[in-house]
Amino acid sequence: MLDRIRIVRQRFDEVSDLIIQPDIITDQKRYVQLNKEYKDLRKLLDIGEEYETLVGNITEAEEIIADGSDAEMVEMAKIEYEEAKAKLPVLEEKIKFLLIPKDPEDSKNAIVELRAGTGGDEASIFAGDLFRMYTKYCEGRGWKVDTVDFSEGTNGGFKEIQFEVSGDDVYGTLKFEAGVHRVQRVPQTETQGRVHTSAATVMVFPEAEEFDIEINPKDVRIDYFCSSGPGGQSVNTTYSAVRLTHIPTGLVAQCQDQKSQHKNKDKAFRVLRSRLYDLELAKKQAEDAAKRGSMVSSGDRSAKIRTYNYSQGRVTDHRIGLTLYDLQNIINGDIQKIIDELMLAENTEKLKANSDVI
Repeated sequence: MLDRIRIVRQRFDEVSDLIIQPDIITDQKRYVQLNKEYKDLRKLLDIGEEYETLVGNITEAEEIIADGSDAEMVEMAKIEYEEAKAKLPVLEEKIKFLLIPKDPEDSKNAIVELRAGTGGDEASIFAGDLFRMYTKYCEGRGWKVDTVDFSEGTNGGFKEIQFEVSGDDVYGTLKFEAGVHRVQRVPQTETQGRVHTSAATVMVFPEAEEFDIEINPKDVRIDYFCSSGPGGQSVNTTYSAVRLTHIPTGLVAQCQDQKSQHKNKDKAFRVLRSRLYDLELAKKQAEDAAKRGSMVSSGDRSAKIRTYNYSQGRVTDHRIGLTLYDLQNIINGDIQKIIDELMLAENTEKLKANSDVI
């Protein structure tokens, strides 16, 4: 482990020197990559230095105990030795997890899309509940949530809604939410008190930078139309909403959230770029998941991943068999405990796959 820490320190020194070089600073793509690597290495090095200190304390304590000339010092050394020995395996595990190669997409911002599935009006209401859940969670993390486009349900909620989330390691956290979410409860529209099962699909993709995906303007059809929904008198009279159609793939991205046509067009292009990037990423994720038999991120966007059962106050994540009887807090944005368990499961899978390297 000490050898690995020395290698990390050597690479950290190299990256520290590179990111201040003028030619690197002018190369935006390279600079962003190195800056992300610098932050990851710094985090690893901090724990590595703590580990080195503990190893040093153990060696020093062993020498005092072996000498045995001062009984009081020996007693203190034994206490320090036991404490350091107990902490060492915990730090080793942390270092092993941090040594797992990180997905470069994890540090990116994310675009999240919620779509009502089976269940009619109740599915739209549930999609609205999920939107509030994610909004509260993101705000609690200090992330910024910005709506891109939405279509309201007839009895509340959303038939579909798209929003951007920006902050630190957003995609690496929210990617675990992608899939089909089911709700089991008595709908507001139900008069006989029967429990119904409805569903909504959550899609999460990393926000692509301009240097990640190049779009040929000739491949994009741009349509302008009047916005709908809340926003004042100008909403239905000015052609501020923008719809982009990528002709080679048929992908569509639109934005009507801003009053400015220019801002809507910029947002729509960010969504389109990210959708194209996600197409390639989804193939890679499916291949990686197949290689290691992953339960967590299969790359299958139609997989049923979680059930929210209101009558039992239960939330079950089917990928890892996790059940929590804390539905009210979870639906109010307290989803970190679920994400932590999913991250642990994925890291354990990766650790096994990389055990020969680490």
